Amino acid sequence: MNTVITVQSIVNAPAAKVWELYNTPAHVVNWNNASEDWHTPHAENDLRVGGQFKYTMAAKDGSFSFDFGGEYTTVDQEKEIAYVLGDGRKVKVTFVPAGNGTTVTTQFEAESQNPVEMQQGGWQAILDNFKKYAEAN
Repeated sequence: MNTVITVQSIVNAPAAKVWELYNTPAHVVNWNNASEDWHTPHAENDLRVGGQFKYTMAAKDGSFSFDFGGEYTTVDQEKEIAYVLGDGRKVKVTFVPAGNGTTVTTQFEAESQNPVEMQQGGWQAILDNFKKYAEAN
């Protein structure tokens, strides 16, 4: 049984806008990084059950890059997406209206190479970066 990690953020924007900014490749490339020295130079997203996504994540200095991707198992417009990563781990992201904003919660199965705290910190940093981007746009 894999450890499930949860990260969450309240984004001060309506669910429809949050959904669009979270899932549209032209926006993903602007927020999908955990630190300022990383970026996502390329994103593809076929947002439907059975569809796949692929985000190329890279160090800005060119020293390292990898593709992060998976296949969707659930797509419930403006409410939830779930997918299976290439290594078989499962991820679920929910979008719940909260007053004038939207609570975005990501639950993911931890991988075994890195400490749980490090994985939680990285995913939370990406979600925090998304919040900052969504509230500015």
